[in-house]
Amino acid sequence: MSAKFLDGKNAVVTGGTRGIGRAIARRLLEAGASVAICSSRQQSIDEAIADLRASGPVFGMTADVSQIGHVRAFAAAVAQKLGSVNILVNNAGIGIFRGAAEISPEEWNRVIGLNLSGVYYCCHEFLPMMRKAGAGDVLNISSLAGKNAFAGGSAYNASKFGLNGFAEALMLDYRNEGIRVTTIMPGSVDTAFGGEHGSGSNWKIAPDDIAETVVSVLRIPRRTTISEIHIRPSMPPAKH
Repeated sequence: MSAKFLDGKNAVVTGGTRGIGRAIARRLLEAGASVAICSSRQQSIDEAIADLRASGPVFGMTADVSQIGHVRAFAAAVAQKLGSVNILVNNAGIGIFRGAAEISPEEWNRVIGLNLSGVYYCCHEFLPMMRKAGAGDVLNISSLAGKNAFAGGSAYNASKFGLNGFAEALMLDYRNEGIRVTTIMPGSVDTAFGGEHGSGSNWKIAPDDIAETVVSVLRIPRRTTISEIHIRPSMPPAKH
């Protein structure tokens, strides 16, 4: 298959300005797609566009995907700029890690709003474009935390367990309309997620590895859907 096998396709990547999102946006551009990204900060958009434009046609706009009004405005801008959407990567997310008695209602709502409701809002606005075209791919960047709970993960676990259930129902709702839904669940990724700085650790999953996974899923013939992918570091530090 051609290296530019996504030529003529249009993709949306939420949270596409850094970490996993930027790596995915770059890889989609390299594969020939036109890409729209969003972030809640204009500075992040400007920096990402400056970095990504050498790889292909990229458009960016500020949008907090936990706010339906922002998502609707972003979708309208994407429709105007690109005309249609073939690929939606729901990547935007946040991690706030406290027990249920310690996390504030505001923090809880922020995590659920971005990690779960934001995915629903984006699907609600972009799926009609895919359905009109008769085909599309929705890829959700979830987490192994959506399969395995951990102490301090009350909000984060709830958001990712919910996302995984939502994605499975989404697949069943639209599979016969040519819409494929894939949920990618990484373990430890070397990014600044959760307030930590990317460490350059050689044992963690690199954002580029997640991006390559996305492209691999899109290469699969349309007769086949890869529903879930678990990704783990090959050699994490041994526990003593």
